[in-house]
Amino acid sequence: METDIEELKKQLLALLNKEALKRGNFTLSSGKTSNYYLDGRVITLTPEGAYLTASIILAMVKDRKIDALGGPTLGADPIAGAVALLSHIKKIPLKTFIVRKAAKEHGAGRQVEGPGLAKASKVILIDDVATTGKAIIEAKQALDKLGIAAREAIVIVDRCAGAKENLAKAGLRLESIFTVKDFGL
Repeated sequence: METDIEELKKQLLALLNKEALKRGNFTLSSGKTSNYYLDGRVITLTPEGAYLTASIILAMVKDRKIDALGGPTLGADPIAGAVALLSHIKKIPLKTFIVRKAAKEHGAGRQVEGPGLAKASKVILIDDVATTGKAIIEAKQALDKLGIAAREAIVIVDRCAGAKENLAKAGLRLESIFTVKDFGL
C-alpha cells in the first residue's frame, strides 16, 4: 500500500506543478506577498485531483481514532467531499464537515456544517494550502466553542511560512503531503 501511496503522491505533485502553481506577484489570504501562488482548488475540483488528494489523505488517517475530518471553507470543501465519497467506497466511512468564517444568520445559524459532530468528537482539520495557518486556527477556534477536539491538521501543501509554528502554538500538529521544497521553491 505504501508504494501505491508514493505513486499517488508523484501523480499529485505532477498535477500540482502543471495546473496549480502560478508565478507572478500575488497577495495571499494571509496578507503576505509572494512571487508564486499555489491554488489547490484548481486540482481538488477536478476528478483526478480529488481522487488523488482523497486517496492520500484517507490513507494518512484511516488508522487514527477520529470521528470526522474537515476544515475551513473554501479550501477544505472539495477535499472533504472527496474523502467522504472515497471512504464510503472503501468501506471505511468517515464523516466530514466544513467550517464557515462566521455562523449563518439564517436557518440553523451554524458555523460548523456536517453530520453528527457531538461534543468531545475527535477531528482532524484539512485545507489545501497553509501559509500562516490562520484559516485553520480560526476553524479550530469554532470547533473549540462546540467542545470538539482538533489536535491535528493536514494540508496538501505547507508553504513553510510559519503555519507549522503558529498551529503548534494553537495546539495543532501540522502534517503536509508536500512542502514548497517539493516544488523547488
